[in-house]
Amino acid sequence: MPINYDREVQQVYEQVDNANSKLFALWCEYTVFTWEWWLQLLLTILPWVLWLKLRKVDSTDRLLYSGLFVIIITCWLDFLGVTLGLWYYKHKLIPLLPSYLPWDFCIFPVIVMLMLQYKQNVHPFIKALFFGGFAAFVGEPLFIWLDLYEPVKWETYYSFPIYILIYLVAYWISKRDQFNAFQ
Repeated sequence: MPINYDREVQQVYEQVDNANSKLFALWCEYTVFTWEWWLQLLLTILPWVLWLKLRKVDSTDRLLYSGLFVIIITCWLDFLGVTLGLWYYKHKLIPLLPSYLPWDFCIFPVIVMLMLQYKQNVHPFIKALFFGGFAAFVGEPLFIWLDLYEPVKWETYYSFPIYILIYLVAYWISKRDQFNAFQ
């Protein structure tokens, strides 16, 4: 008996819709306006406020290009991890976004941009090692401890080389000469 592909796909999307509806209901009942939600709101706004105050205005464009790369790649990797069942988030600021807003859009890119801006005499690989170590071995365990992030088939040390690579590519983007061509 042949499988009706269109019907099977439709059923899977209905299951996804039902799961999203259940997640939204759980979010409304157990997350919104809790301390976890307020913490995430703070972690979404505070990094950008700090960046606006600490950034070098003449480097804003260059840093934002690097930050945009970081946002895109972390959102994509986060989406893959959640979709593949490697981890999930128990409490989210906005429940229907697949990525984790405070980390992917705020904390992670702002830290990278500030590290790119300051201590420019430190070798980028040293900064990448520091960043990867801090994000993997301090940031992730902190979010686990706060009960916001739940690794399922993921270990924090898997993230370490990924974070290093993200920082190094962001550094490379920030050093492109094409930024000077528009001045």
